[in-house]
This record gives sequence, structure tokens and C-alpha cells, in this order.
Amino acid sequence: MNSKEFLEKLSNNHGVSGFETSLNSMILSYFKEYSDRVSVDKLGNIISLIRGSGKDNVKIMLAAHMDEIGFIVKDIEDNGFLRFTNIGGIDSRTILGQEVIVHGNRDILGVIGAKPPHLQSSEEQDKAIKMDEMIIDVGMTRNEVEKVIKIGDSITINRKMINLLNNRVAGKALDNRAGVTVLYECMKELSRLHHEADVYFVCTTQEEVTMAGALTSSYEINPDFGITVDVGFGTTPELHKSSTIGLGEGPGITLGGNIHPGLRKKLVKISEEYNIPYQMEITPGPTGTDARAIQINREGIPALVLSIPLRYMHTSVEVLDMKDVKNTAKLLAFFISSISNEELEGLLCY
Repeated sequence: MNSKEFLEKLSNNHGVSGFETSLNSMILSYFKEYSDRVSVDKLGNIISLIRGSGKDNVKIMLAAHMDEIGFIVKDIEDNGFLRFTNIGGIDSRTILGQEVIVHGNRDILGVIGAKPPHLQSSEEQDKAIKMDEMIIDVGMTRNEVEKVIKIGDSITINRKMINLLNNRVAGKALDNRAGVTVLYECMKELSRLHHEADVYFVCTTQEEVTMAGALTSSYEINPDFGITVDVGFGTTPELHKSSTIGLGEGPGITLGGNIHPGLRKKLVKISEEYNIPYQMEITPGPTGTDARAIQINREGIPALVLSIPLRYMHTSVEVLDMKDVKNTAKLLAFFISSISNEELEGLLCY
């Protein structure tokens, strides 16, 4: 399966933070083809191992979170309307009028509504409607709702990935199903390359809320270093170029306190050696990715971050360029192939 088809399957599926298990069977079925071992741990992380050829092997962990932002049912009104709140960071201005899927005993379609502008006061019209003023209408009475939906059920936006021009796509949950797609493409690239290191491909859970998946899986694996694949802010007209990365211009290699300098320099060297386009992404403090959880685990684990440029993050119309997905996977594979047991100690020295 090619990368776009795989990403589309992931994007069109659902898995809000803490509810990721619906993704498991699909990811496991595709990862098994290239892995020596695949397992699911107690927190739901999917961990695939590809063994290297070395002795006393280096252990490299690649992490990409598979959870998405979404909602959860918090109350059922007497008239059958649902009250809800967010899981993960959501701008309430982007959700009014959206179609949703409530994942109850079976999937139920609904729409997010609120007071019409015609009935709002002039003061109300000047303000964004808050999430707690919105409802989900599923077209049922309370008695009908309670047969299929309960408080605590997850909710996702009803959106299918679409193809745009110039090899770009738009959809929900590309943050960070695009990262999971990079892991899949990296597996395929590594199957054609020699590598000494044992490589752990981890689809982590709960990144959007706690980073618990990366925290526990990196503790268990205890890698020599970890690389997080996530998304970065794609350039748009209203954003300053210095704080964004351009679509189609290659992955962002993060530079900052969360990043190991020796490994980062090696990553840049490999990208230049193999003529893989890249950009620098400046993040002075914690990156807000799984790399933060990995870096401060145990006695400290050196970390890197590769970012796929993404526009309109945390909306249902996130946009990326498939060239960046492929180039991120290639860079990862060639970087992993270049790591030898003998040079690792030197790379990790400050």
C-alpha cells in the first residue's frame, strides 16, 4: 500500500486520545509485514521491532502519536441533545456547524449547533460562541439516545480526507496520522537498507493530553536515543516565516533545548549527503511533542524531532504535502542506516 492510501485509511478512521484501539487492527496488519515483532502494551501503544545486524545492538526508538483531538459526551439533555467537551486542544470557533460521529454502541451521526445569529443580541454576535453553549443534535429523543449513547462516549468530526492539487491532501487527524505513515514508509525503506541498530517503531497513545504513551513505552524500551515524528506549523500568509516551515520543502529538523546537538548535526549531515530537502525548526523550550516525555525519562534519553509541515493544525481541514511525508521517511531510514555501534558514544557526547 502506498503512503497516501495508508494515510487516508488512518485519517478516515477514529481514535481520540484514550480511545485509540479502533486503529489497532489496521496498523498491526500493515506493520507486521516488515517487523520481526509487533505488540500492544498496557497503555495501548503499538510497538514494532525491526532487528539490526549488529552485536550488542544500539536501540533506536521512533515515536509517532496515533491519537487525535476530539470530544466526549458529558451530558444528555431531557430533549435528547448532547452536551460535550473537548479532548485535546480545540478552537471552538472551528467546530460550530460541523458534522460529527458519536461513537456509542454504534456510530451515530450528529451536527453541532447553537443559537442562530438571527436570535442573538448584538453583543452576542460580536463574540465567539463557547463550546459549553453548543449542543450536538442527533435527531433522537432522550430515551432513544440512551439506548445507544452514554456519558463518556467519544466524538469525532465526520470528515474524509480529500486530494488537493500539487500532491497535497486535506483532512482531520493528519496530526499525527502523518507521523504514523512516516513510520510505515520508513519500515519499507529500511527493508532495502543495511542497518546495525535495533529499531523500535512506536505508535504512541494520549500525546494530545498527557504524553503518557511515549513516557511509558520509552521507559520500557530504554533506547539509546529516540526520534519523534510529528507535525510542525506550515507557512500561511498570516504567519511569520521564521516561526513556520514551508509545505513541500522537506521535514523540519528541530533545534532547541529538547534536542540532542550531536544527533541533530548527524541528521543534517545525512540529509545533505543524500540530497534530501530539510528545514530548520527553532523551538527554544519543550517541543510539545513526545520527544519531551522521552528526553526526561529514566536518567535522560537523547532526543530528536522531525516535523512534517502542516497547515491549519487542530482543525478538520489540516493540509500537508505528501512529498514531505516521503522525504521524512527517507531521511529517517538513511539516518538509521548510518548509525554504528562504534560511533554512537561519540555522537552522544556533549
